[in-house]
Amino acid sequence: MGSADSKLNFRKAVIQLTTKTQPVEATDDAFWDQFWADTATTVQDVFALVPAAEIRAVREESPSNLATLCYKAVEKLVQGAESGCHSEKEKQVVLNCSRLLTRVLPYIFEDPDWRGFFWSTVPGAGRGGGEEEDENARPLAESLLLAISDLLFCPDFTVQSHRRSAVDSAEDVHSLDSCEYIWEAGVGFAHSPQPNYIHDMNRMELLKLLLTCFSEAMYLPPAPESGSSNPWVQFFCSTENRHALPLFTSLLNTVCAYDPVGYGIPYNHLLFSDYREPLVEEAAQVLIVTLDHDSATSTSPTVDGTTTGTAMDDADPPGPENLFVNYLSRIHREEDFQFILKGIARLLSNPLLQTYLPNSTKKIQFHQELLVLFWKLCDFNKKFLFFVLKSSDVLDILVPILYFLNDARADQSRVGLMHIGVFILLLLSGERNFGVRLNKPYSVRVPMDIPVFTGTHADLLIVVFHKIITSGHQRLQPLFDCLLTIVVNVSPYLKSLSMVTANKLLHLLEAFSTTWFLFSAAQNHHLVFFLLEVFNNIIQYQFDGEAGTRMAHGHCLRGQQPRNWLRRVLPSGPAAPTRRADPPAIHKALQRRRRTPEPLSRTGSQEGGSMEGSRPAAPAEPGTLKTSLVATPGIDKLTEKSQVSEDGTLRSLEPEPQQSSAEGSPAEGEPDQAWREQRRLSSASASGQWIPTTDWILSWKSKLPLQTIMRLLQVLVPQVEKICIDKGLTDESEILRFLQHGTLVGLLPVPHPILIRKYQANSGTAMWFRTYMWGVIYLRNVDPPIWYDTDVKLFEIQRV
Repeated sequence: MGSADSKLNFRKAVIQLTTKTQPVEATDDAFWDQFWADTATTVQDVFALVPAAEIRAVREESPSNLATLCYKAVEKLVQGAESGCHSEKEKQVVLNCSRLLTRVLPYIFEDPDWRGFFWSTVPGAGRGGGEEEDENARPLAESLLLAISDLLFCPDFTVQSHRRSAVDSAEDVHSLDSCEYIWEAGVGFAHSPQPNYIHDMNRMELLKLLLTCFSEAMYLPPAPESGSSNPWVQFFCSTENRHALPLFTSLLNTVCAYDPVGYGIPYNHLLFSDYREPLVEEAAQVLIVTLDHDSATSTSPTVDGTTTGTAMDDADPPGPENLFVNYLSRIHREEDFQFILKGIARLLSNPLLQTYLPNSTKKIQFHQELLVLFWKLCDFNKKFLFFVLKSSDVLDILVPILYFLNDARADQSRVGLMHIGVFILLLLSGERNFGVRLNKPYSVRVPMDIPVFTGTHADLLIVVFHKIITSGHQRLQPLFDCLLTIVVNVSPYLKSLSMVTANKLLHLLEAFSTTWFLFSAAQNHHLVFFLLEVFNNIIQYQFDGEAGTRMAHGHCLRGQQPRNWLRRVLPSGPAAPTRRADPPAIHKALQRRRRTPEPLSRTGSQEGGSMEGSRPAAPAEPGTLKTSLVATPGIDKLTEKSQVSEDGTLRSLEPEPQQSSAEGSPAEGEPDQAWREQRRLSSASASGQWIPTTDWILSWKSKLPLQTIMRLLQVLVPQVEKICIDKGLTDESEILRFLQHGTLVGLLPVPHPILIRKYQANSGTAMWFRTYMWGVIYLRNVDPPIWYDTDVKLFEIQRV
């Protein structure tokens, strides 16, 4: 039968279904078979021939027919799984049913009245309508998920057969050990099967259906207390699924082994169409959804209501019920870690390769899914995190992330990408090794729209962060706290900074200290605290190194500026602050801000030219679709403060008793407690807008950690001025040399203990990841548009 006839017959069947007012018996095979038995339709055909309005009409007007359609389609998949799909006809039936369910499921999920449908058993259906109730009948959802699992390891359909002769009895399908049929070599499996286009396409269709089953989560509004109990994922990743381990391994290995370059030959992808990429994308999406597990809730309720420990628990019972999370958290062999890290780094670097030889390699589009996967790996498997930081391989993850952050900074539709990139860097920055690794010289020249500099990966990080803060769009402001926390975390370990970078940090200090910026939000002064902490760390831990000298040099060259700045921001006498911050002065500063809504001035930051070959970060095209995100928790909820002891071990400082602000104690310049207090001191106007008060300014001004910087300036500025006059030095490098030989031993305050703000798991971020992840999946699945125009509740779809 021709393709056109096939489509026509299928369309006739759909019209019959929508026009029938009477229920059609489940036993009426002649009617139901029209949908899958005699047709050869693609998934795109199914979406075109089954319009949304008609699915909704059947749902409202003849619900029993929609229920029977779903039941019969699942029954066909179960039969296919049982028989092993030997004939071409059986394979076609399975694919047709799979496509039809992918089309219909979102419309079942969007209606609250139908939500329980797949979790109910269908009494007597398909058994000649007999009344006898099967006690052990499975809910439809469970039958569907188990059938998909079986079909994903079906010889000659989705995996290579190992038999010389065809598998001849259904018995063999049940005794088949799917661990021998893992799709790709890698973690826990050494054999790489021959690539097979048909098998890849069949896997992809089944994974699309699986993802659609899991997508019920999109139809529930975001609620932190809903935990992560997606019943579909929960069942699929439980011990009920005998293929859980090989499936987890197949998905992970398929993603990490993928090489879009095409056997290392440039332009190779133009010769061969790459059928692997759609499968890899689908595998990555299914994988991150199965790993959606809130690690902040210390125990995970199991199906029977008892609780088990978290993924990090090595104690008995062994981790969460979700076997995918469990397996992920227990990977431990070095070669497995190496395989995963190399694979993710290779794929994340792929868009950067484009900029050297345009179009030489296939440009992948699933970097956001990869970033979520990398996050999950680091969050659930601490051994993996330590492995990543053990060598400079972590820089192969860092550089692509900085590239994405810089590239997306002006694009409102990519706010989610900005957040996940920053979250990953925040997580990494909580480990000392990350700061140490950043000292490696940066020589790879990825064309980026940033000033040219010669220096280390730390310079790259700070220069990109400066660019995000000064030339990103307004909606990135909530990330400033995070960006500066990362810089604070790494600052004690930085051995050298380029002059460009030192100037960028000083420029940020000036920009954040302008009165209009300080007075425009209750927490903006935190940014000044963070920057001062960065300077203190660099001066106290690295003064004799290049970083400290450059910092000092920057301060000295701007010798007048820091003094003026200090005079402007600092109390120089008991009355000074009140004089500077009486209500009229505050009002004047705020008026000035309303006239200049520029996010942060770039004056005073010597930009210099951008790197050769770079394109400026572009805003989103008007009309670009984006999905809304829930708010992220504040930095005090996101992180927990720890003190680094002499031997390098961390001691948590939370929750800390009220510390006296004695000199040199960690409370000096430690904003946390004071912040809640300051909130109280500021007032809200009638319009609900926050207004700074004199008391509020006084409450934090006196706590600024300035001792170290003031001492540095007192000692060095006169020396530098004198040497410039005496020896006629004008050359920067000579001044740097002088500073490097100087010593501040005994002049600076005793170094404070290093404080690290480590990311801590919390339900706020778990909820953010869930909405972000599903938003990405929603927008990336356009062919066919599985969820488009359905009533999604987890996020809103917006146009830029």
